[in-house]
Amino acid sequence: MKTKLAMKKWSMKAIHAGLAAALVSTAGVAAAQVKIGVTLSATGPAASLGIPEKNTIALLPKEIGGKSVQYIVLDDASDTSKAVQNTHKLIDEDHVDAIIGSSVTPNSLAMLDVVAQGKTPMISLAASAAIVQPVDDKRKWAFKPPQNDSLMADAIAGYMEKHGVKTVGFIGFTDAYGDSWLREFTAAAAKHNLKIVANERYNRTDSSVTGQALKLMSANPDAVLIAGSGTPSALPATTLKDRGYKGKIYQTHGVANNDFLRVCGKDCEGELLPAGPILVADQLPDSNPVKKSALAYKAAYEKAYGAGTVATFGGHAWDAGQMLQRAIPAALKTAQPGTEAFRVALRDALENIKDLPVSHGIMNTSPTDHNGLDDRARVIVEVVNGKWKLQGD
Repeated sequence: MKTKLAMKKWSMKAIHAGLAAALVSTAGVAAAQVKIGVTLSATGPAASLGIPEKNTIALLPKEIGGKSVQYIVLDDASDTSKAVQNTHKLIDEDHVDAIIGSSVTPNSLAMLDVVAQGKTPMISLAASAAIVQPVDDKRKWAFKPPQNDSLMADAIAGYMEKHGVKTVGFIGFTDAYGDSWLREFTAAAAKHNLKIVANERYNRTDSSVTGQALKLMSANPDAVLIAGSGTPSALPATTLKDRGYKGKIYQTHGVANNDFLRVCGKDCEGELLPAGPILVADQLPDSNPVKKSALAYKAAYEKAYGAGTVATFGGHAWDAGQMLQRAIPAALKTAQPGTEAFRVALRDALENIKDLPVSHGIMNTSPTDHNGLDDRARVIVEVVNGKWKLQGD
């Protein structure tokens, strides 16, 4: 009886020991895993941006630097409050090592305080330079692969000047995106001898901009710049055409996808915009330093989702993944995932990326530049027969 009792006790000890070992092993696996939180505008007014971004996240590598990578993807529905809520969840509950998102400027700006407090690096997929400039205590944690609007505003203004434009009417979103574009384009216009003769604004969810269009037309500008993103940018374009505006219409790189072309249709024929090279990757000369990396993303995306489906916004998500592929191995030399030390090391690595070819350009970040793109990240394109066509200077 004593022998049986002793054997039973020994068996229970062995079971407990085995369970403890399994728990330790599981904890070790969890600690070794890199967690990337993602909040995107997959629904709502910015869905034409968020959907290709979400599709692209599925293409990112599941192992980097010998560590498995988990992507936790949430939808913020193009809503600022939801983006902040998602960011809190990803940091406080999921304990992610980095965050990709959001898709739009207002959401990304609202996330800055949260990521700074949580000491978690964030790679925004929105355009405004205000997300990363100036690099202060909050923005030291923020990075972004989309071209700064200042870079693109200069491209538009320069193209206008070369093609005889003297006066410009401006209509943009009534939010941080529109504010940033008005500020940057005003500076670029002064540099390129352009005069802004009208300034109108509208909401992303508006169903009519007739009043704004009539005010723009009454100023009789040579050209109109529409500072919006996604399919809502089609509304001013179609309204101006319906009202008989004959001047040239320019858009920002926020419309560079096929959904915009589908919604705008023939009303956007002839419109011009600055865009990342990925939009016209097949048309780039072989000498273009971005052609190879742009075509690599195009091939990966279209293999998964079909010919002709690649979108410039998905390219930003791809580029965020490229940044992490460069930064994670460097951070692993200092600390292990799941720790503050690793997040700090990851931030430091993201701040020191050199000569990284991405789908939109060649990236070189620094302590004062958390975007890292230059003139190689922009081309001018025109809508011709419902398609994007590369333009020269």
